[in-house]
Amino acid sequence: MTVRVEEGRPAVRMAPEELAKRLSGMQPHWPRPKAEINCAKRKCVALTFDDGPGDYTAGLLDLLRERGVRATFFVVGQMVAADRHHTLQRMVQDGHELGNHSWSHAQLTGLSSDGIRAELARTQDIVADRTGVEMQVMRPPYGSTDGRVATESRREGLAQILWNVDTLDWRDRVASVVTRRAVQAGPGSIVLMHDIHRSTVAAVPSLVASLSRRGFDFVTVSELYGKRPAPGRKYTER
Repeated sequence: MTVRVEEGRPAVRMAPEELAKRLSGMQPHWPRPKAEINCAKRKCVALTFDDGPGDYTAGLLDLLRERGVRATFFVVGQMVAADRHHTLQRMVQDGHELGNHSWSHAQLTGLSSDGIRAELARTQDIVADRTGVEMQVMRPPYGSTDGRVATESRREGLAQILWNVDTLDWRDRVASVVTRRAVQAGPGSIVLMHDIHRSTVAAVPSLVASLSRRGFDFVTVSELYGKRPAPGRKYTER
């Protein structure tokens, strides 16, 4: 992720490593990995959460911090606008990655190119305004993408991140069911969940414990690939 400063100040772009250094100085308990994780050699999994921030996101952040787990949050612009709890700032402070999930959770393939651009750009702007972070990944709502979505994502500097493990937590709101599906992850998996559901948050302790026992490291999407994913390109797993 890179960083924008407030309007009227000189523009600054900060490498992720420098951002990590600054945040760790500001937040003494900020959970950083003990060493750089090479996911080409280790068992890594990326937990991802869509559609927030919502009523249960703060509790999820508590659970992740207690366990030293990093995740990626694909946020909806309208939800960010409605949030009054500084949730995104806390995500950044805790070392999570932020991703663009459109402004209104629209099916992007049903919009014009201008409409797609507006959905992505407006969300980029509010997240940058709230956190100073310029997001580098996006997830199209419903996983619905095509050539125009790819083009506009590339224009915004956003890689398209899909998934290879779907917990279907939006449909089956039972924590044990969510856990059972999540733990089917293998090395390099990207797991799809939604932090707007209480049952999903309730599943996190057990699924993290299960994957930890199997030797998995929990990483953000960008950490999973070891470098910035290419804008416009579609990814489903490492």
